Amino acid sequence: MTQLFEKVPTPCIGICSTTFGDTVCRGCRRYLHEVVDWNRYSDAEKILVWQRLDALLAQVLPASFRIDDAARLAERLAHYRIPHRENGSPWVHLLALLKNTARQTPDLREFGVTRLDRRPLTLAQLRDTLYAELHQLAQAYYDKDFLRAAQLAASEQRP
Repeated sequence: MTQLFEKVPTPCIGICSTTFGDTVCRGCRRYLHEVVDWNRYSDAEKILVWQRLDALLAQVLPASFRIDDAARLAERLAHYRIPHRENGSPWVHLLALLKNTARQTPDLREFGVTRLDRRPLTLAQLRDTLYAELHQLAQAYYDKDFLRAAQLAASEQRP
């Protein structure tokens, strides 16, 4: 019997900083509890995590890049067999391009992408800067949404 739906893939990229005490993974940007509980999550819960991760990209990447042709980006990724999440947003596709080719300095126009950032950074340096910004944003959301709620709950339990 064939499976109608593929399992929701893990965002894990094999660089888990939560094992070293981070509350937000520097590799995939999931929160510690999401990493720990991933295999217990329903597909709907996993999709919600993916949506949050994708929204981070949509907040950070447009300051540095413009996607002029999303279909071309997806087609070129497939053509060059660059690993990417096919059902991801164009920002997910752009991050896959940067992750896999930034040191090779591809012609972004071939991929339907324009670099907006004019800082004197190589594409690999810009990618690393964006990774840091994505982590900072994820950490800020964690602190706002979970850490503050946990502190409030703890203070309410005190006599």
